[in-house]
Amino acid sequence: MTATVIACTASDLPAPTEAVALYDAVGWSAYTDHPETLWEGLAGSLRVVIARHEGRLVGLARVVGDGATICYLQDVLVHPDARREGLGGRLVQEAFAPYGDVRQHVLITDEEPGQKVFYESLGFSQFGAAVPGRAFVRFGS
Repeated sequence: MTATVIACTASDLPAPTEAVALYDAVGWSAYTDHPETLWEGLAGSLRVVIARHEGRLVGLARVVGDGATICYLQDVLVHPDARREGLGGRLVQEAFAPYGDVRQHVLITDEEPGQKVFYESLGFSQFGAAVPGRAFVRFGS
């Protein structure tokens, strides 16, 4: 499957129903339980890139931040039918493309081993012995 990766403008974000279907397909129910909040988050993102195959939404990545000093990779989703083809990496690269000079590219992810390998393959380093610093997060209810 060869998907086309597209940077979205505010007027060509995927339809809310498409976004919910993709988030559902990857099991992110914290988003799909509140579709209006998901849509608000997408619309308020610094950059959203999507992937389509034959018109169908199969991937999405979004960056939030100020675009000058920090960019935070909020979501990277690849539909299960489109995995293992390099699409996730292409989405991340395109999401960060305009922000190469920004000092901090940040993300938080779960502890699934594949996540670590994936993000390290894209040049990210996990805080700890090799990377000095601390990471903190506080989740709302």
